[in-house]
Amino acid sequence: MNIEQNYKKWLDSLKDSDLLNQMVFMTEPEIYEAFYKELEFGTGGLRGIMGAGTNCMNIYTVNKATQGLCNFLKSQKEPFSVAIAFDSRINSELFARCAASVVAANGGMAHIFQELMPTPILSYGVRSLGCDAGIVITASHNPAEYNGYKVYGSDGCQITLQAADLIQRYIQEVDVFNDVRTEPFEKAFIEGSISYIYHDLLAEYFEQAKQCSVNPGILAESDIKVTYTPLNGTGNKPVREILAKAGLRNLIIVPEQENPDGLFPTCQSPNPEEHCAFELAMGLAERTDADLLIATDPDCDRVGIAVKSGNAYVLLTGNETGCLLLNYILSQKKKKNSLPENPVLIKTIVTSRMANMIAIEYGVRVIDTLTGFKFIGEQIGLLEQAHEEDGYIFGFEESYGYLPETFVRDKDAVLTSLLICEMTAFYKKNNSTLIEELNKLYEKHGYWKHKLLTFTFEGSNGLKRMKVIIDRFRNGTFGDFADLKITKSCDYLSSITTIRATHETGGLFLPKSDVLVFSLEDNCEIVLRPSGTEPKLKCYLTATSDNEDTSAKMLDALETDFSSKLKLLEGCG
Repeated sequence: MNIEQNYKKWLDSLKDSDLLNQMVFMTEPEIYEAFYKELEFGTGGLRGIMGAGTNCMNIYTVNKATQGLCNFLKSQKEPFSVAIAFDSRINSELFARCAASVVAANGGMAHIFQELMPTPILSYGVRSLGCDAGIVITASHNPAEYNGYKVYGSDGCQITLQAADLIQRYIQEVDVFNDVRTEPFEKAFIEGSISYIYHDLLAEYFEQAKQCSVNPGILAESDIKVTYTPLNGTGNKPVREILAKAGLRNLIIVPEQENPDGLFPTCQSPNPEEHCAFELAMGLAERTDADLLIATDPDCDRVGIAVKSGNAYVLLTGNETGCLLLNYILSQKKKKNSLPENPVLIKTIVTSRMANMIAIEYGVRVIDTLTGFKFIGEQIGLLEQAHEEDGYIFGFEESYGYLPETFVRDKDAVLTSLLICEMTAFYKKNNSTLIEELNKLYEKHGYWKHKLLTFTFEGSNGLKRMKVIIDRFRNGTFGDFADLKITKSCDYLSSITTIRATHETGGLFLPKSDVLVFSLEDNCEIVLRPSGTEPKLKCYLTATSDNEDTSAKMLDALETDFSSKLKLLEGCG
């Protein structure tokens, strides 16, 4: 069906007056963007701008995705059950209730949280309730006009590549106006096919969270001051509760960002990776002399921190926070003789290799995965199958996602906030700071510097332009970056690794993915991949040396050279 036919079908079939009014006043370019394709369902589910059309998030695309998911689940087993959560975004609760209504109409049991809830607690809920799947309505840290739809398997992990492909096929077979089965939410609730998930499950989660503590009781003894912002998302209640249960006394909340608000009025991008997310928190921290600042994103699966250094506050990167947490956990467990027999760290291939060096120091096996926390969760499942899950120490990715325990199978900012506060209190008790501990790691393992470059390709031809550029890098157009020769290239799409000097090739043993890794001289590295959720090309730069200034200059040179090469390729058509 072409764009014009699709547009007319929606005009004739829509029952939602708001979406209908939006469609009536669409310009031709807006019609094209809304209908030139359907939202693509991948391992990250759906994500898009809210509005009318097949390429937007709305009640119809949510219903269609849920019908496809139900058809998939019914092909596996009947009856089936689904846990459903939602964040603070505009329409999140509406979309969650729509999904629950479709599940109920298809003979499934829908367990839905009564109030907004962090994504990691949905992961826990799937496992605790024994559900066959989970749905969370969230667009993570995207701007306010976005929303999304993530699917979890019965293990509490984001679905695998294989499951995503199967579900996508079922979704494609659904006619959004003729094939979706749904019924009124209230009717299904009264009949018992929809039930609310109450606070009892949260209490279970907090009880399990005690496992995360490396030094129990230290927060109750400490005088550290922590400034926290949930960035108008889901973290406010659970993060405050978990810290209160651990005994933290001095927690100061940023008032403008305390309550849920899907407009995110105080920052355009509620992303703890970005400085703007900390601006209000820093002002409050300066006035209250806080030791630590914590920010969680709207669905509270990612967490960023800033720490006091002299008279200023310094934002730590995801790599720095992850390495600090890893070293804290390992050093304390070794001191207490509580390291498991075969300890394991799980991280992604774009996460700092300084973590590998810390792990080696403590005799920890490192499992590297493709980018995306679903692969970390998947590896935990494989450890479980081999009865080796007790060896799991920590899992993290550079994009501010961490998991200290295995009863949740996705990155968890609630648990990690507890561990970060505990770590800060421990080092303060020992007359040190996170900055000082980080510098010790750099002095021991080298100054690992990292930078993420993101290039956006908007519009209907954005993905095509991005693919052309990646393929040109893949085809060996360049032999060096910033005068550092490429020593080895790894192409995860073809599963081939190549030694450049000898042209010797070998295999790669991770799932196929559109990722390129260029290993350079002096232990530097460039990793290139398209975003899994947005029309963006991501480039991860790594530079390292024994000198901080040298590492910083090498990183700057890599950024300049890569950016110029990208512009050159764009100019080639």
